[in-house]
Amino acid sequence: RVTKEVDSTSKEAKSFLKQQEKWQSAPASLPTVSGVKRPSGMSSLLGKIGSKKQKMSTLEKSKLDWENFKEEEGIVEELAIHNRGKDGYIERKAFLERVDHRQFEIERDIRLSRMKP
Repeated sequence: RVTKEVDSTSKEAKSFLKQQEKWQSAPASLPTVSGVKRPSGMSSLLGKIGSKKQKMSTLEKSKLDWENFKEEEGIVEELAIHNRGKDGYIERKAFLERVDHRQFEIERDIRLSRMKP
């Protein structure tokens, strides 16, 4: 069982609440018209017990494990500060992107200068 805390106004929380409402209102909304098959007591219970659980992907599980690890070790703020710094992942990606763009411009200028004569 996995527990996850989210903001009550988030999209994920709203979808969870809607799902909970569906589960609670489902037995009351069963049709009682004759000719429509209603689940009987024992088979209904077995159906609920045997129903497939929602599967969690590897990425979702890894993300939850990482979030739990960060909370347990108390390193959330430290990681945020480090990632904003000079050695952070985002800064490195931005630097590499600038270098790649600058290299492309240099190569483009060389190609254009060769075409003009």
